[in-house]
Amino acid sequence: MDIEGLGKIERPDFYLDVAFRKAMKSASEVRSGAKGDRLKKSKQIELKRITVIKKELTRFLEQIQKAYPSFDNLHIFYQDLMRLFFSIDDVRKSLGALGWCSKKISEMHRVYTKKIKQCRDFRQINVIRRSYSGRISSLVKQVKKDFLLLEECRKIMKRFPTIKMKLYTVAITGFPNVGKSTLLSKISSSKPEISAYAFTTKKLNMGYMIKDHKKIQLVDTPGTLNRFEKMNVIEKQAFLTIKYLSHQILYIFDLTEGSYPVESQIKLYARLKKDFRKPILIYLSKTDMFDDDEREQEINKFRKNKKFKEFSRAIIDLEELKDRIVEESKK
Repeated sequence: MDIEGLGKIERPDFYLDVAFRKAMKSASEVRSGAKGDRLKKSKQIELKRITVIKKELTRFLEQIQKAYPSFDNLHIFYQDLMRLFFSIDDVRKSLGALGWCSKKISEMHRVYTKKIKQCRDFRQINVIRRSYSGRISSLVKQVKKDFLLLEECRKIMKRFPTIKMKLYTVAITGFPNVGKSTLLSKISSSKPEISAYAFTTKKLNMGYMIKDHKKIQLVDTPGTLNRFEKMNVIEKQAFLTIKYLSHQILYIFDLTEGSYPVESQIKLYARLKKDFRKPILIYLSKTDMFDDDEREQEINKFRKNKKFKEFSRAIIDLEELKDRIVEESKK
């Protein structure tokens, strides 16, 4: 999702200050070249001032509206990802409020332009201008909460990963702290931040693997626990990734049982296999933590699981893993 064109959304006072400063500068330029009697000059100056204020404020408001992503045109993955963090309907209402504000500013400009043009006393020109400035300021401040909401949502979206929807995608899944981020760093260009505690990954980490002239997109998902009906926000990110983005699942088993028993990891594997019905590769992580005899014993025990025949093809070697990912992508 591209929101590069959507810059920081400031508070109302910021936009009002910018607009009034530019208006003052423009009014001064007109004053130095204005011709005619005092009334005519005052009209020229103040017409220019209110026009610049209107132009600057509506420009700011329309710029925010246009730069904000069109939710209906976004991939459903991003739509559902947004819903984890904020209400899309609330954002639409706030964008609508900015549109309303822009329209009212233009209407007010027409009204006060007419008042200035029809004025017959130069002493009343400044009174009209001050009235205009006060009403414009009040109008913009009415939508302060909408500026704040849109900025908060923008900051959230800025943290979203940029997914290449046309690339073959592999979701790296499994329980927290089983070595997903470490594996991603070994088979791709990604350098995720890795720590030795559960729920290390708080977001989606991206990486790309190039093998046999084929580019594969890898997504390291936050650790997923076996309780789909009670998922937290972190776990739901993993769920959405697997559901909408992945062509293939790479499931990581930690046979050392450092954080979770193998039996629990198998239950999660079975649930993923049943719910998503996507190709699944199995990788055994942290096997180097066993001594040689124990390592072989644990791997053989795992591979001989009678319920899941595919466990016999569990991968340990990284080059084999890359080959198998590419092989599956060609099917």
